[in-house]
Parts: sequence; structure tokens; C-alpha cells
Amino acid sequence: MSNLNRIKVVLVEQKKTGKWLADQLGKSTCTVSKWCQNTTQPDLLTLEQIAQLLEVDIRDLLVGTKLTTTSKY
Repeated sequence: MSNLNRIKVVLVEQKKTGKWLADQLGKSTCTVSKWCQNTTQPDLLTLEQIAQLLEVDIRDLLVGTKLTTTSKY
């Protein structure tokens, strides 16, 4: 799976741990670890909760993608 989220990066920037995030969300540390490793992804509701806890825009938790178009409509 490709890197879709930046949760681990934002946690490091804020000097917070996966355990802290897991405790705040009521999730297991294993689940948060999988998100940080981009093995699995949180659902959108959980991603919104993470953004609120970290006081960042939800878009800051996502890896940007570049749109390319090959055809005109």
C-alpha cells in the first residue's frame, strides 16, 4: 500500500506518541501503529478526530497527490 497519510510525521513534529494518540481515540496502539506505517488507513471520521486532537487541518494528515489529465472533456 502506498503512503496515504502523514500521521506519523505530524505526531513526531508535535512530539507526541502513537500511544498518546491511541489513548485519546480509545484505539489499540497496534491499530495506530498500522496507520503510522501506512499498512492500513483510518476511516474518514477517525481521521477527522485525529486532526482535531492534533489541532491540524485534516488535509495536513494526507499525502498530496498531483492531478494529471490526459484528455479533454
